[in-house]
Amino acid sequence: MNREHLDNDQGMWFIHEVESSHPFWMKNTLIPLDIIWINKDLEIVYIAHNAQPCGETCPSINPGVAALYTLEINGGLASSFDFAKGDTVIIK
Repeated sequence: MNREHLDNDQGMWFIHEVESSHPFWMKNTLIPLDIIWINKDLEIVYIAHNAQPCGETCPSINPGVAALYTLEINGGLASSFDFAKGDTVIIK
């Protein structure tokens, strides 16, 4: 939240306590983001492409699938990197 810039080699990694459907929203977010939900098997289960900042009313972005992790990166990067549902994520 409140970030004016995010380098293309950076992101925000969220580790959830339980694998479940974890909605996100873009309130107080100043830049478009790709939001990527990843399950316990490190498989991409949903991608919200180019989620836009919002004002006072912010709808939740709900993947509707169970995830243990969520990654936020600059909007458009998921497509640039050709990320797709079903891809496996490698954590180093």
